[in-house]
Amino acid sequence: MQERQRRSFTEEYKRQAAELVVSSGRSITSVGKELGLRDSVLRRWVEKLRQEPASATRRPTTQAAPMPADQAAEIARLREENERLRMERDIIKKSNRDLCRNPDMSFRFIEDHRDAYPVRLMCAVLEVSAAGYYAWRERPLSARATTNTALLAAIRQVHQDSGGRYGSPRVHAALRAQRRGASRGRIERLMHRHGIRAIMAPPRRVRTTNSRHGLPIAPNLIERNFVASAANRIWLADITFIPTAEGWLYLAAVMDLFSRKIVGWAMRDHMQVELASSALKMAIQQQKPEARLIHHSDRGVRYASQDYRAVLSAAGITGSMSRKADCYDNAPMESFFHTLKTELVHHRQYNTRAEAQSDIFAFIEGFYNRTRLHSAIGYTAPSEMELKAT
Repeated sequence: MQERQRRSFTEEYKRQAAELVVSSGRSITSVGKELGLRDSVLRRWVEKLRQEPASATRRPTTQAAPMPADQAAEIARLREENERLRMERDIIKKSNRDLCRNPDMSFRFIEDHRDAYPVRLMCAVLEVSAAGYYAWRERPLSARATTNTALLAAIRQVHQDSGGRYGSPRVHAALRAQRRGASRGRIERLMHRHGIRAIMAPPRRVRTTNSRHGLPIAPNLIERNFVASAANRIWLADITFIPTAEGWLYLAAVMDLFSRKIVGWAMRDHMQVELASSALKMAIQQQKPEARLIHHSDRGVRYASQDYRAVLSAAGITGSMSRKADCYDNAPMESFFHTLKTELVHHRQYNTRAEAQSDIFAFIEGFYNRTRLHSAIGYTAPSEMELKAT
């Protein structure tokens, strides 16, 4: 059994953690709890960041000319109408109106959403009377309905805590960890009935690998056998991209196969060797791996470069590479990037790279590593899985 390693942080990690506090407006305690950091440590990083000179590129703000009264009134009316139409649309989408032809189901939907939408508007959209709804509210609940109400509240809380990313399998696993007895089928039915679903986005793929080079290629030591007997036995590495209004932001990541934890990462506005090697150096600094570690990647020029191979060699790490143009040879890393894109990136429009960096840092270090239940490791969070190995 290995001794539990003291956490070690790169300068990039410290800066991103401090940026998250400053840019989000959240308290040091809140961000520290999300990242598993003591308040005193995070406060020191924030103070250091605030002592840095303000960016010289910051644009001065200008005050707009006052708007004529009639134009302001028309804009207010249009905004009110637009808000009503938006609510009607949301009610139709969330209620699954075909299933709400049964008045009791319509009334249950109205009850569950009365804090979000006006009751009379929901009644009109679902074609039931407000009087009928209020009469339904006065009826005593059955034991099953009472249990479902409590279970639904717990489901909503888990779903909300995940940022809307959990579907029924992970909600079921999270509730089971809380010792709430309910079958997966029952949870799935309640989520479907009440329009609770995991956020998703269509897959997009752009190739980032350039394997047309004459550099040395390491043999494939993994051969799609994505099983590790312990932590820091097999690492996987890859690079992806994130669109922003300023241009691409590139993310290099290193995953420990045993725990599925992202043990190293780096974000830059370029795809040079330094990007990939910075992620690897973070992983080495944080994990302090022992001998017999295999590092698996694609055969791109960054991973085959002399500089990258030198970092591997200095740490006593053995290189392994996928077959040419075969993403399935690095499937767990592809799966992580798919999760990042579908659960976060495709639902954002980043104005700057810095904005994207802060968001992705929070996702990796605050959610994915520490909280998100991973199906490949028995619906356990990666950091928890790592602790089991120590």
